[in-house]
Amino acid sequence: MRLAEHVVKANVKLRPCSLTASWTPLAFWPSAYSFSLRLETLTAANFYISRHLCFIVLHSHRYAEQTHRAREQPLDMVPSSSSTGTTPVLNREEEGKEGLHSLEDTPQRGSHDKGVSKATRLSPDHGSPTSSVDSGGSNRTSRRSSSDSSSRSRDAMHDNPEKADDQLERMCNAVKTLLECVGEDPEREGLLATPLRYAKALLFLTKGYQEDVKDVINNSIFCEHYDEMVIVKDIEFHSLCEHHLLPFAGKMHIGYIPSGRVIGLSKLARIAEIYSRRLQIQERLTRDVARAIMGTLEPRGVAVIVSSCHMCMVMRGVKKPGTTTITSCVLGYFKTNPKTRNEFFSLVNG
Repeated sequence: MRLAEHVVKANVKLRPCSLTASWTPLAFWPSAYSFSLRLETLTAANFYISRHLCFIVLHSHRYAEQTHRAREQPLDMVPSSSSTGTTPVLNREEEGKEGLHSLEDTPQRGSHDKGVSKATRLSPDHGSPTSSVDSGGSNRTSRRSSSDSSSRSRDAMHDNPEKADDQLERMCNAVKTLLECVGEDPEREGLLATPLRYAKALLFLTKGYQEDVKDVINNSIFCEHYDEMVIVKDIEFHSLCEHHLLPFAGKMHIGYIPSGRVIGLSKLARIAEIYSRRLQIQERLTRDVARAIMGTLEPRGVAVIVSSCHMCMVMRGVKKPGTTTITSCVLGYFKTNPKTRNEFFSLVNG
């Protein structure tokens, strides 16, 4: 607030030991409303100022001091005008940053209100979700980290017999609980050994988690200048559907075009065995086998066809026996050259 609006003339006289100021109020103020206030200090300074101007000056100074302190320390606590408590004061720059942080930390609305962000989704690979989306908009979030951790835990239990026995015991107890839930008596003669049998059978059906492609190949890659198609047909496999833990079985056909190196034929069947001995869906099984061969052998192209019957469609649900599911995955030269791809399909189906 400008003091010039309230003061017409101010005469200030400086003296060695005192300071005297005389103020004349505005003309429109009533003469009886003007008061003089004499303030004596230790320095013997005499001030003559009107009471109204003194009030304005003091409160203006306090307001300016609080504003200056708030700008110097954005998070400083200043008294709130509406309560006796204190509230943090932020300048515009800090306030904008706080807004951005709050938007980043807030979960997306819609189908992801349960604490899962929009970019965190499940993917065809095994494991826990990570953040990646392919260019086509479909979910490509890798689960390999959790799959690797499962393999490491399996290896650790394999090396430690005590942990392996503890795991087997917990699995047996879980099977006993399932038997009780379906109305059976786990203690009757025919079911006494069932929990242990089922636990061992499940470990065998999922042993692919403990196996690694590089260990299975075991230096069975040889240098050979052969650049024509190599196909291994009718590789039988059995796997478990991850949706209902029911089996699906069928045949797999694998073909590749070498680029100066060939692999032992039995190793193709072993690669198929590794990925089929896991909780799977047929689409992912087909892709896993093709990518494993492509990454290990580095051929010019890989093609995989899987044909199988799913018990989850035969024993339950729609109960349609005789149905066959066919999936394929082509990489490299098989994907870019239609004639090569058609030749592979004709040789497999012939």
